[in-house]
Amino acid sequence: MTTYLLAGGGTAGHVNPMLAVADGLKAREPDAEVLILGTAEGLESRLVPERGYELLIVPKVPFPRRPNGDAVAFPARFSRAVKLVRSYLRDRGVDVVLGVGGYASAPAYVAARRERIPAVVHEANARPGLANVLGALSAVAVGVAFDGTRIRRGEVVGMPLRPELVSLDRAALRQEAAREFGLDPDKPVLLAFGGSLGARRINETLAGSWRDVLDAGWQLLHITGDKNELADPGVPGYALRRYVSRMDLAFSLADLVISRAGASTVSEISALSIPAIYVPYPVGNGEQKLNAAAAVAAGAALLVDDAEFTPDRMRRDVVSLLGDRDAIARMTAAAEGTGTRFGTENVIAHLDRALDAREETSS
Repeated sequence: MTTYLLAGGGTAGHVNPMLAVADGLKAREPDAEVLILGTAEGLESRLVPERGYELLIVPKVPFPRRPNGDAVAFPARFSRAVKLVRSYLRDRGVDVVLGVGGYASAPAYVAARRERIPAVVHEANARPGLANVLGALSAVAVGVAFDGTRIRRGEVVGMPLRPELVSLDRAALRQEAAREFGLDPDKPVLLAFGGSLGARRINETLAGSWRDVLDAGWQLLHITGDKNELADPGVPGYALRRYVSRMDLAFSLADLVISRAGASTVSEISALSIPAIYVPYPVGNGEQKLNAAAAVAAGAALLVDDAEFTPDRMRRDVVSLLGDRDAIARMTAAAEGTGTRFGTENVIAHLDRALDAREETSS
């Protein structure tokens, strides 16, 4: 029996791919023990137990960004975290470690190296995080979701996706999806969303331009997020939802998507070969713009800066695009092959490579 330790978390962008790999390992190897290492503060503290996996807790020890009290305390705190993870590795007989980034990954990489346990890195963003950059220095294999990610020995493996998207037949579900959202399956649909909390810029822009979308002969499926209070105009062809639990149905209807450009979002849209207009979140280190770069370069997507995504820009560029069937067809054709549905299998192949390397070393 193989024991795997998957380390990472904090955000859904880290937790969901990690859980997809965990599910893939258990599907292939029911007797395997899959442990998750995370923090008590991250999203993993809720999502991991809900999925039925054991969560091992490690203290959250951020890398210091400036000389202050936290920087002085960092070496001792990080050393204690590494010591704790080493005890997990020994006590649970861990055979291989996968890190996906986040606070739990850094001590996991160091602990694995000191215990001579092979480690694998998966980097979801086009601009890698510091923990994964450090982990890549000693990892047996390094997988990245996007081509052009600058990390040592990175190989493009794609993103581990939710099972319902991996097997999604969009055409077969279109009729059911249209019934679910009260839309016409024979008319094109623009899907707009900004994540579980929504995206204020996208919501405000569509609030000022949804009539133009409908006038162009398209329908609009607009997922606003739980924290938004846009009024539903209640008109045919415009389905406004706060939250959608069946994103597979939403994607089945989408002929064009407007969204942020988080790593998981871009990976899902690309894997399903849907053309998109990305409005990157303007806060952070610019990784969302980089996440969308390959799709834009392929002609499958357009990029609009957050500050420029206004109702006037929507009417001038997006609505005019909706009226150009040839342009939409070209983007749709270009979207084919921009992503992969085999991210989970590819990451598991890296774990197998690490296990093989351990056997060769010990023999």
